[in-house]
Amino acid sequence: MASSAAATAATDRAALVKAFDETSTGVRGLVESGVSAVPDIFRHPDPYASVPLAPPGVSIPVVDLSLPAPLATEAAAGAARDWGFFYLVNHHALVPSGFTDGLLAAVRAFNELPAAERAAHYGRSVDSGVSYSSNVDLYRSGAASWRDTIQVVLGPSRPDAERIPAACRAEVVGWDAHATAVARAVMALLCEGLGLRGETLEEASCLEGKLMVCHYYPVCPEPERTMGIVPHTDPGVLTVLAQDGVGGLQVKHTNEDGESYWVDAKPVPGALVINVGDLLQIMSNDKYKSVEHRVVMNSHEEARVSSAIFYNPGKRGDSVFYGPLPDLISSGNPPKYRNFTMSEFLGAFFKRDLASKALIEHFKI
Repeated sequence: MASSAAATAATDRAALVKAFDETSTGVRGLVESGVSAVPDIFRHPDPYASVPLAPPGVSIPVVDLSLPAPLATEAAAGAARDWGFFYLVNHHALVPSGFTDGLLAAVRAFNELPAAERAAHYGRSVDSGVSYSSNVDLYRSGAASWRDTIQVVLGPSRPDAERIPAACRAEVVGWDAHATAVARAVMALLCEGLGLRGETLEEASCLEGKLMVCHYYPVCPEPERTMGIVPHTDPGVLTVLAQDGVGGLQVKHTNEDGESYWVDAKPVPGALVINVGDLLQIMSNDKYKSVEHRVVMNSHEEARVSSAIFYNPGKRGDSVFYGPLPDLISSGNPPKYRNFTMSEFLGAFFKRDLASKALIEHFKI
């Protein structure tokens, strides 16, 4: 009897998910329709109860690119080792002043176009390298999250730019070059922090695989019942994030006493947010760590907008293997992970639960 009820509930949920998806207007469309409660498919069971919030005054570290190189290297390596996240400031030589504000404004403008104009771009196929939809895992997750997303594959091969929505096309294309300059500089610092040549990660093609996601988190009528993004780690090497002033990103930090709590990554004017991905934790042989993070809903009367580019190796042949970097391995520091191809790595990622750290565990020796 119980199994029959569960099957019925699953069937009902599948029908609701399908009906939502077929509106082609995303979560923004729900808000436009005037919903006063979060629909059942978006309700997460007690989403904020598991880990406490950080005590006042705790914040993710800051890395200042204007510091002398040894000091910037030390700051970046320390942040990647202890937190897996940091703010990057004084990157003006790499990103023109005001560019990220323009990018985020353009993403907002697209998401706030009339529903019919957005719907013309809506779809789950990524064959063209560009997609606009709500929740990439909508049909697999137990509960959907309160966000819509433009996704653009920027490398190893780039899509036809005409497929990117016109409202944000120029900004997306421009951000590719600027964010990659930032990622190159940060990867060099992190390599040097491991005692490696600054070009090590770039020579391993880690700047060539690029996926950009532009998230739009509409105002939510019941922010305590759903999430923007569930707790997860990023699978790749490095993430470069631009966020607007609304806030909602939280990072899970475990202190020296073994206490874990969620830390608000509050928007800092002019700062980018950088984080270590699962693959960099593996390549660094656990010197750097990939940590869980999430996006919580808020009571602001304004939608939150963010844009992230995930960097991954671009060389993906069956004879190209990744794992702990050879120069980090010794008799005193044996490899903690086995080697693998990117095909195996990506296959394992798409099979895992977004909310788990199973990807790293899958490749442990």
